[in-house]
Amino acid sequence: MLKFSDANAKLEALYDVPELSEWLGNRKVYSLDLLSGWSCPFAQECLSKVHEAGVISKAGNPKVTLKDGPKTKFRCFSASQEVLLPNVYAKRKHNYETLKGLHLNDMIAMLNRSMPDNLGILRFHVGGDFFNSDYFFAALNLATMHPDRLFYAYTKSLQYWLKYKEWTEHLPNFILTASRGGRDDHLIAEHNLRESVVVFSEQEAYNKGLEIDHDDSHAARPDLAQNSFALLIHGVQPKGSEASEALKILKRDKVKHSYSRKVTV
Repeated sequence: MLKFSDANAKLEALYDVPELSEWLGNRKVYSLDLLSGWSCPFAQECLSKVHEAGVISKAGNPKVTLKDGPKTKFRCFSASQEVLLPNVYAKRKHNYETLKGLHLNDMIAMLNRSMPDNLGILRFHVGGDFFNSDYFFAALNLATMHPDRLFYAYTKSLQYWLKYKEWTEHLPNFILTASRGGRDDHLIAEHNLRESVVVFSEQEAYNKGLEIDHDDSHAARPDLAQNSFALLIHGVQPKGSEASEALKILKRDKVKHSYSRKVTV
């Protein structure tokens, strides 16, 4: 079975968004997470992966290190979680290895069977991405089978989105956002995809004409499904990098951030 996660600090804010109340009722917000980087075939500017060192700690967890990709401009927030939190790493590794070993029909069945009964809103993925076309197709099937639940995702796997774009356009409970910074960014403008852009300051977002999404409501709300938006840089960034310096300024100026506590598992 797959392991779904309760809403983290950012996703918890969705409970207070009036436009999403019809999807929730007395139900909950969850995420389904996979290993960052390893499940992200089109990541580039945010590419980071946790590698096992082949050594087991006294607590019984594999010792791990975090490695950035050759073109990384800002470190993946969820990969930073995985190197610091063994339980988070273990859960995401379990989900990724479970799904990647399944054929399409089995993948659809696994998603459907594992989904919590009280799920109202699901984010694919706080960590990870659609790692192949079958998995994207399986996610579409899950949303089709449960029209009373809301599913949303940021993705750099734009080829899979475009393969099934006609289907997604007629699926009001499956909301996608192109995550800029991948190998196929050119497809965003070519196909008029709505996007999220990581920015290093509020001024940068203003200059780009983008609102900043502090609570994932831009990403999740179906009524905003055509609106692009910005995300402020967050997480642990490489020392001395432009992203690290920008983060210092944001913290100094006490700019609002939604990831205010560790992810729960």
